[in-house]
Amino acid sequence: MIKADVLVAEIGSTTTLVNAFDGLGTPCPRFMGQGVAPTTVLQGDVTVGLEMAVRDLEKKLGGPLKWQRMMASSSAAGGLKMTVHGLVYDMTVKAAREAALGAGAVLHMTTAGILSDEDLKKIKKIRPNIILLAGGVDYGEKRTVIENARKIAELNLDTPVIYAGNVAARDEVASIFEGKNKIFFVENVYPRIDELNVEPARKVIQEVFEEHIVVAPGMEKIRTMVDGPIVPTPGAVMMAAVLLKEEIGDLMVIDVGGATTDVHSVTEGSEEINRILLSPEPEAKRTVEGDLGVYVNRYNVLEAIGIEEAKKLCGSDVKERLENHPALPCTPEEVKLTEILAEIAAVTAVQRHAGEIKYLYGPTGRYAVAQGKDLTQVKWIIGTGGALTRLPRGKDILEKIKARPGAKKLLPQEDARVLIDRYYIMASAGVLSKEYPSEAKELLQKSIGLK
Repeated sequence: MIKADVLVAEIGSTTTLVNAFDGLGTPCPRFMGQGVAPTTVLQGDVTVGLEMAVRDLEKKLGGPLKWQRMMASSSAAGGLKMTVHGLVYDMTVKAAREAALGAGAVLHMTTAGILSDEDLKKIKKIRPNIILLAGGVDYGEKRTVIENARKIAELNLDTPVIYAGNVAARDEVASIFEGKNKIFFVENVYPRIDELNVEPARKVIQEVFEEHIVVAPGMEKIRTMVDGPIVPTPGAVMMAAVLLKEEIGDLMVIDVGGATTDVHSVTEGSEEINRILLSPEPEAKRTVEGDLGVYVNRYNVLEAIGIEEAKKLCGSDVKERLENHPALPCTPEEVKLTEILAEIAAVTAVQRHAGEIKYLYGPTGRYAVAQGKDLTQVKWIIGTGGALTRLPRGKDILEKIKARPGAKKLLPQEDARVLIDRYYIMASAGVLSKEYPSEAKELLQKSIGLK
């Protein structure tokens, strides 16, 4: 009998991974191996795929496996569906978006100002897992957030609401939702002008997700196998990135998937850029590009560069090859096409994530301002996910995202080092960090080749 301390499942929309770890609670934690199987949430029971992944892991390890606990991250069952409602797009809505995305949410809707009848119809149709309600700096305008609370309560949705707005409106908001929606109060995401405070909301979003994912269709039986924490997969990657930054410094993590490309950055940026920044950015930021992926969204990826450029890169028969392109490339031609798709997706996603320098004109002439996330202080570029960890050219692809001379985009500089999450355990390490933070740091550093 082979023994493991903890198994961490990563339940994706199409694939379920199970990673085994032992030596937890010691200075030498060890990654033992990984099992893979199709996700079976659509068949009505996610544990079928989990069992298959465990069997695959046992086959690779060479015998029956016994473990003490199982933890998990999940983006199955639609992931963490959220809607966000604030006061002003560039202020409270932006802050609330940052909190939701950093926690691993899939944002289906964001609104600014008082909700319209059409907005309310959309919320009912989406049926989000969580509604995030914000608005107003502390002790500032509160009419909008109170009116929005009333309108949401009248929808009679059985959806938990997280309130992260003006502290002066809390009592009235609590009264509105009493006996209707379950309400969670956290610190204001935008307490003062030009100040973001997203971490308290992120933490509660993940706690509410864990409480409610167990009743999602196909996930009802998950607690028969998973007895530890359950975290949204993108949120788990962010947790790992934040943890790793404490050890090695400013970094970014890129995950090119079949349907989306996620970019996480953990950096405060440079003092020089911060002095000319138009609006604040969080230290830990996540963006998700829902149109960029190497399988489900492969057509969108090549459209991003244009069909003529695609033909130059991939050959004149690129349309036919895309039509027959598999989710898991096997032949050298399929691998090469996937690498091209991954490179375009990664470069495009990072360009969208990064801020830029802009020049404005005033009474004293031209002056520079910065807008968006400053990545110039990033020293480590880490690739994770199926594409970048398994493709032969994963490192070469990530080299292409660095800044070029004269670029206005605030990208990582030429001296930034590229690393690959070789064991593909970033999300699992994030989950582990909830109870084993020092071991998670050690495992992450081993996986990226720094130990």
